[in-house]
Amino acid sequence: MLRFKLKERIADKEFGERRRITIQEVAEATGITRNTLSKMLNQHGISVRSENLDRLCAYFDCKIEQLVEYLPD
Repeated sequence: MLRFKLKERIADKEFGERRRITIQEVAEATGITRNTLSKMLNQHGISVRSENLDRLCAYFDCKIEQLVEYLPD
């Protein structure tokens, strides 16, 4: 199963920029729907397009392994 570390990336960005970042802001900046981001935050094992992972890595300026973690079932 894949675990998305979206909460951690948001927290890091908030700390670095010293401001609150909303899911809506991430959605607008990346072009990913708020619904998809909410699923990444709250559901286990959802399917996400590689294009969305690419957009999130660009937004958070991170590597894929900082965004996604593999957990054996």
